[in-house]
Amino acid sequence: MTIERSLSTETWRDPAAPATDRVQDLLARMTVREKIAQLSGLWVDVDTSRGAVAPHQHDFATPAAVWETLISEGVGQLTRPYGTAPVTPADGARALAASQHQIVAASRLGIPAIVHEECLTGLAAWQATVFPSPLCWGASFDPALVERMSAHIGRTMRRLGVHQGLAPVLDVVRDPRWGRTEETIGEDPYLVGTIGSGYVRGLESAGIIATLKHFAGYSASRAGRNMAPVSIGPRELADVLLPPFEMALRAGARSVMNSYTDLDGVPVAADASLLTGLLRDSFGFTGTVVADYFSVGFLHSLHGVAASRTSAAHLALHAGIDVELPMVDCYGDPLVSGIESGLIDTDLLDRAVERVLRQKCDLGLLDPGQPGEPGPTGPVDLDDPGSRTLARDLARRSIVLLRNEGVLPLAPGQRIAVVGPRADDPGAMLGCYSFPRHVGVHHPDIAFGIEVPTVLAALRADPAGYTISYAPGCPVLGGSDADIETAAHTARGADLCVAVLGDEAGLFGAGTSGEGCDAPDLHLPGRQGELLDALLDTGTPVVLILLVGRPYELSSQVDRLAAALCGFFPGEEGGTALADILSGRVNPSGHLPVSFPSAGATQPATYLAPRLGQRSDVSTIDPTPVFPFGHGLSYAPATWAGVTLTSPAQWPTDGTCHLSVTLHNPTSTPTAEVIQVYLHDPVAEVARPTQQLIAAPRVDLAPHQTRTAHITLHADLTSYTARSGRRQVDPGDVELRIGASSADIRATLPLTLTGPPRHPGPGRTLEPEITII
Repeated sequence: MTIERSLSTETWRDPAAPATDRVQDLLARMTVREKIAQLSGLWVDVDTSRGAVAPHQHDFATPAAVWETLISEGVGQLTRPYGTAPVTPADGARALAASQHQIVAASRLGIPAIVHEECLTGLAAWQATVFPSPLCWGASFDPALVERMSAHIGRTMRRLGVHQGLAPVLDVVRDPRWGRTEETIGEDPYLVGTIGSGYVRGLESAGIIATLKHFAGYSASRAGRNMAPVSIGPRELADVLLPPFEMALRAGARSVMNSYTDLDGVPVAADASLLTGLLRDSFGFTGTVVADYFSVGFLHSLHGVAASRTSAAHLALHAGIDVELPMVDCYGDPLVSGIESGLIDTDLLDRAVERVLRQKCDLGLLDPGQPGEPGPTGPVDLDDPGSRTLARDLARRSIVLLRNEGVLPLAPGQRIAVVGPRADDPGAMLGCYSFPRHVGVHHPDIAFGIEVPTVLAALRADPAGYTISYAPGCPVLGGSDADIETAAHTARGADLCVAVLGDEAGLFGAGTSGEGCDAPDLHLPGRQGELLDALLDTGTPVVLILLVGRPYELSSQVDRLAAALCGFFPGEEGGTALADILSGRVNPSGHLPVSFPSAGATQPATYLAPRLGQRSDVSTIDPTPVFPFGHGLSYAPATWAGVTLTSPAQWPTDGTCHLSVTLHNPTSTPTAEVIQVYLHDPVAEVARPTQQLIAAPRVDLAPHQTRTAHITLHADLTSYTARSGRRQVDPGDVELRIGASSADIRATLPLTLTGPPRHPGPGRTLEPEITII
């Protein structure tokens, strides 16, 4: 049924009217049910018979009611029309356009839905480019390149009718046993914030709403278990986990998604102090808060803080969750019941609806003529050469050379034994939120959709002319079909062995890394450690390639390795990028965004620890990493020509200091260095990390080039949460430690902060000013 409507006197339809006036005019015209319809999503094609892509999906994703009934009052969001099942981009676009036209025609007001999709490693759609995972973004230390990537992703989404992307993940790694480590950017809040902000700027520049995940505390769950309780104190929350969100909000993010966990017993989805008091009142956020999938219902079914779904709706709405995703549940009839009974104040309803309508207004969805054209008439290429080139560029800059005893680059024509369960599997390059690993695995009858060269295929095709032999050795998990002896025999007959080991990304137990795939310890999965030992025992030099979603413990093997490289699920061009680096055509330049642990793989730690969190005489456990945060080698390392403090050593507590770092490339090979500036504060009101990153410019150097980075640091960057609970800048002595990693310090600059203590507010300086000439 098509509803006739008059548009001539409706302010909300007038693009020339102020947005506030348009939203208020529309809000006044809406019934309670029309308002509530704007606060939830519809997940139309979800298949409850196949594998889950969200926690407890099969408990909550009940069969949908009749489509015409669902859309009769309007629709807030459409959930993953491309990312639920394999559909060609052109068919998906036409189906989405048809759905939007039906929504407009069926409801009295005719407001299109916001369409959201996952986009962590590219648009999660069949046949779309899979870019490197977020840990690769962190390893690149290149926010500008990440911004280029996300802008490209955003333009792809926009032309397919998508409005909102559920990325980036800004959780700071606290325990790498957590399966979702692969979705994070790293273990340092400054790195996560700067790289995440680059992603936000790119996505938003294309008109796509960036959604910050998961606010807040998710990554600090006990023992690295997904969705487990979080017991951190307010200082760790404020100083480690929140700064990336503050930075990304300033970059222009228009949506935030809540964390699943409870924080000191209070589920975030029901925590008004976080979602309203902190996020909106302190940080000044004005966009929408969307629920992580089913998290409103979890208040009733899992957390036990709501006696009914109506109560869950009340708690979430009061806390500040505006939109229930992925589908209507508590924000449907239970919310209607709560409003009609008087349990839920209509002001709470209007507050959320106003935010949703303002976002739709900004997107142009309230303008006449929406939703526009019916979709493309011909094929749509989502994995064109330009997309693949961008994916390859980021993969190359993200791969980390961990160790090299002179065997790399490989000599042309060598006899190479390629061994390991990740050597000839395209999925080894992809993280759990890539379409092939997230959805495609549940449709084994459907083609992969994109070309993903494996390490084995890339080396066989390499112009260096290697003679390649191959043996898998063992599976990623299990061992009944392992043939380690054959793998060792293959290695003995070669000049060099390339061992390709690591993770299989999956969801909820269907992999060794990914959402719901937490690890009991940090040993290599399955029998891969045994395989590596057997290869090392052959006497053939072994080059280890790790394709992983988290760091692993290699302390018993590392000193015997001829070389080691790490790619954190480097995407569809990862195999090609690795071959380029192994051959020497590309100089490795990635740096670790996470530390690799030492012996004792059940004792994970990050570099952000105070003195008693470091090695000490009062504990038998040594947390010193095998490979530290920021570590990364090069075939042609830059020369550090000078580190100079260019301002007085007296640093005002309300002022800035200035330093310069000069690098020189003495070789004929292009190279890069990441200048890592760490703050050491020896005396404070509370125990502080021994050092913490506050600047990290990446400097690219052409052959024989010299460049200087000029870095300006505001005293706000030394602030921390004091005993009072307020952020504070202390007068007193500090050090700036400048180096190539957190353990490779090239210069130390002592300074004294002078003046009274300061309490910088939410508008404090979060990043340095950097100029490279």
